[in-house]
Amino acid sequence: MILSSYNMLSRHFLSPRIGVVVLGSRFYHHASPVIQELKTKVEHLVAREQPRLLELKKKHKNVVVGDITAGMVVGGMRGIKAMITDTSDLDPVEGIRYRGRSLKEVNEALPKAPPNGKVGLPEGAFWLLMTGEVPTPEVVSHLNEELHRRSWLPGDVIEAIDALPTSMHPMTQLSIGILAMQPYSQFTQKYRQGGLAKKDYWEYILDDAITLIARVPQVAARVYRRSFYNSIFIETDPHLDWAGNFANMLGVSEDENFKEATRLYLTMHADHEGGNVSSHTTHLVGSALADPFYAWAAGVCGLAGPLHGLANQECLNWLTRLEKYHQRLGIEPSVESVTQYTKETMANGLVVPGYGHAVLRATDPRYAIEREFCLEHIADDPMFKLSEICYKTIPPILKATGKVQNPYPNVDALSGTMMQHYGLKESDYYTVTFAVSRTIGVMAQMIWARAMAMPIERPKSVTLDWLAKAVMDRTKE
Repeated sequence: MILSSYNMLSRHFLSPRIGVVVLGSRFYHHASPVIQELKTKVEHLVAREQPRLLELKKKHKNVVVGDITAGMVVGGMRGIKAMITDTSDLDPVEGIRYRGRSLKEVNEALPKAPPNGKVGLPEGAFWLLMTGEVPTPEVVSHLNEELHRRSWLPGDVIEAIDALPTSMHPMTQLSIGILAMQPYSQFTQKYRQGGLAKKDYWEYILDDAITLIARVPQVAARVYRRSFYNSIFIETDPHLDWAGNFANMLGVSEDENFKEATRLYLTMHADHEGGNVSSHTTHLVGSALADPFYAWAAGVCGLAGPLHGLANQECLNWLTRLEKYHQRLGIEPSVESVTQYTKETMANGLVVPGYGHAVLRATDPRYAIEREFCLEHIADDPMFKLSEICYKTIPPILKATGKVQNPYPNVDALSGTMMQHYGLKESDYYTVTFAVSRTIGVMAQMIWARAMAMPIERPKSVTLDWLAKAVMDRTKE
């Protein structure tokens, strides 16, 4: 079966247009001009940044930069500053910043889809995360062409995905699909051959990362169509951008605004520092020199956890229950009725999803950008109207409890509503779209981690007895 897949791929994909050559039993891509330009820019940045890192390691490694409390140790390490991630940082008020730029600035600055797009392209966000520079439309166009060239799925990967039960959760299928691509890792193949210098790791990681970014939408779209549309697949369109093509392959809407909504979603969710579960998992696995396919397959499993990636699904489910509550009572939603339902939710010991954030202390800027898009394009959608009432009603209720540090809406409060409006109604799939987006950020982080020669991650664990004794000893001082 593998041999027949290999023969089929050899016949179909060995062409100058695709730019693929076979070495042994693996496929390798020629370095295109745009990838070479990206590598050159990263090389220059590494030459500037690595001496700073080395100076910190050699001259200042014993300088105390923060305190660790017992609460941090037992609280999931929340707030411990313990890793370097330069691609993005999270400000409590401004929200996430890509290389120092707010998301609003990023969305305004990035090239748009021709001819009349208004939303920044996520391919451009990847370039920004990698280089700190806003790419030109020409660079994004060439990068998109390279992604299309690499986007084909090997036959054995397709067979692996199609062998899975269609009832399997889409996130499980996605992780398996990513892992099935691992035998094609250029980094792993080169490393196993021996003689790969540590300083060159990042170049092979970068090449794997570009291929992974190119193929993830293909895997994700295949998972969607086989799970919910009887395996009736939609061919890739090489004339579309990365996100627009993903939206097209889902096949749920011919509305051009669905492509714009997808571009917006994929750009906004692309990166979120390095400490969240999926990003940290990818970093941790990658620090052992596992290749991008191994690392991101693990990261996707973390993203599938209900405390991380399922938030937008839970928000939409809560809104749906709220809608049915009003239908059951035969009343129109109002501040009063939403107040009543929200208080009942809290009285039952449940969390109101879509509000609050672990770091932010203001309305999530991603929510504000999504809301602006929704007001322009789906203002009459009943679920959006209901979310608008929630936006006015819920924060004061949460604030009045005195227990919530941030009562304001986060990005998950609207993401599911926006997807549902355009026909993407299967909430089990929402986290897959999140994963497609986050592939950009975790791959940028991984490339930089190898370029900066970051070590394997190995924190020290302690026993509960040790922590209790440490606390007692400190309180006696």
